Amino acid sequence: MQHVSVLVGGETGYGVSDAGVMICRLFCRLGYRIYMYNDYPSSVRGGHQFVIVRASTEKVAGHSDQVDVVLAFNQDTLDVHKIRFHNHTVIIYDSEKVRIDGISQPSYGLPLGKILEEEGGKPVLGISCMMGGLCKALNIDWNIFEAMMQKHQTETVKKSLKIAHKGFEMAQTVDSLEVIQQPLLPVLSGNQAITLGLLKAGLQAYVAYPMTPTSPIAELLASLEPDIGIHVVLPESEIAVMMMALGYSYMGVKSAIGTSGGGFSLMVEGLSLAGQAELPVVVVLGQRAGPATGMPTYTAQTDLNFVLHAGHGEFPRFIIAPGDAEEACYWAGVALNKAWKYQIPAFILADKTLCLGLFSFDLSLTAELKEEPPVLWDGQGEYKRYQYTEDGISPLAFPPVEAQVVKTNSYVHDENGITSEDPADARAVADKRFLKEKNLAAELKDFETVKVYNQGKTALLCWGSNKGVCIEIAKKYGLKVIQMLVLSPFPEQALTQALQGIEKIISVECNGKGQLVTLVKQHGFKVDDQILKYDGRPFSLEDLENDVKKVIG
Repeated sequence: MQHVSVLVGGETGYGVSDAGVMICRLFCRLGYRIYMYNDYPSSVRGGHQFVIVRASTEKVAGHSDQVDVVLAFNQDTLDVHKIRFHNHTVIIYDSEKVRIDGISQPSYGLPLGKILEEEGGKPVLGISCMMGGLCKALNIDWNIFEAMMQKHQTETVKKSLKIAHKGFEMAQTVDSLEVIQQPLLPVLSGNQAITLGLLKAGLQAYVAYPMTPTSPIAELLASLEPDIGIHVVLPESEIAVMMMALGYSYMGVKSAIGTSGGGFSLMVEGLSLAGQAELPVVVVLGQRAGPATGMPTYTAQTDLNFVLHAGHGEFPRFIIAPGDAEEACYWAGVALNKAWKYQIPAFILADKTLCLGLFSFDLSLTAELKEEPPVLWDGQGEYKRYQYTEDGISPLAFPPVEAQVVKTNSYVHDENGITSEDPADARAVADKRFLKEKNLAAELKDFETVKVYNQGKTALLCWGSNKGVCIEIAKKYGLKVIQMLVLSPFPEQALTQALQGIEKIISVECNGKGQLVTLVKQHGFKVDDQILKYDGRPFSLEDLENDVKKVIG
């Protein structure tokens, strides 16, 4: 086998995600490139959860509906997912909970309860037993599995391996997943990649009110707080989140916040304050299905219009939409650097699919990322917080500064930060904001703000986590892929160049209105067809392939 898809299903709260992570680590040790999709309801326990781990010899960032191996912890896994089975799908199941009536595929039952009782293992160790069965079914060397377990499960590893070996003995080899001779890569979620990028660019404080799908960022940073000295704060509301982050910025502390659409709704007034007061802040916004609470654990690309236009008044913003872990890492760092250089809000517009998906992470695929210092006051003369300059960037100083006042102001103001309602001052501060946006757009011309994959006269236009499936389907049908990484300032020149020779543009989005289409049309570009999905689930390979075939004829 050169590629494999494994589905793990069970009840929410009983280790399905953990099993998926273990499979990802195992396949990565074999040299494969992986992607894991995680589907779960908005309940702590109860309800059906499943993950699909896909391993390939080449980079992948999307899942397939057809699976080769199923690990079934409960009956729902078989009943719900039969449509995903093919003739040779291997089913490994808990024989004490699952009936396989009518299943013709090769199946191997493991009495998890009995095995755990004999070994004195807790229910969560049933995962280890299933993993042993998986290794036997795919002829994976036991030593490779054992080494993986010893690295990642040190406290209970002896018992886990003993339980896993019983599963190994009870299953049978059906196929062989060969070891691939290529560099081994770590496994990162999109959230972890964003966190890494922010830290590499000098993040000093993170403020968040817990909200799916960005909460793991706060959890990760909190676990690192004693080692790296970062401030992690969970205040009483989303309003407080934004205001605390702006307070950090005023004091010269590089900060970011995490939220989703509902939480960001409460932050919008504070966002306008950031725009007027020229306070840098990075917003990690993980999109999920709305409006309101909607389906809080499912995905969407429905907040682009919101983020583009949030806040009252006119002020610049930097919006990026990474499509995989490498882009999430690199562009998160760029967002923090540019927010502080231009003293503006920046958005990392992610979604649940990217945030909670797992990817093989290849740092060599990203450009060099390092912290860029902001423009600082030289200490000469009187400090003017909003000093007018040729590029619109006022040098920064942070209190306390001896014999100086460091003003910040939500009102229209003069160079010193003193409130003014004079028409000349009103125009001057607005022109200053527009100049910063113009200069940021010019600087971004040196970045790959629009990416192009494959060749062809028909192009799939995408953004965010749809990148992976678009690239695979486009390759199969001889299509070009144009991925927009930066959405504001709009990369008009880069998109024009990417569209050279294109006769037909098909937009692929996870929303019902074609929000990217609306944006590109505002800048004079024509889109011929749209493929839209808005049921809370991302495109699978099969989903997109079926839709593409209908559109291209």
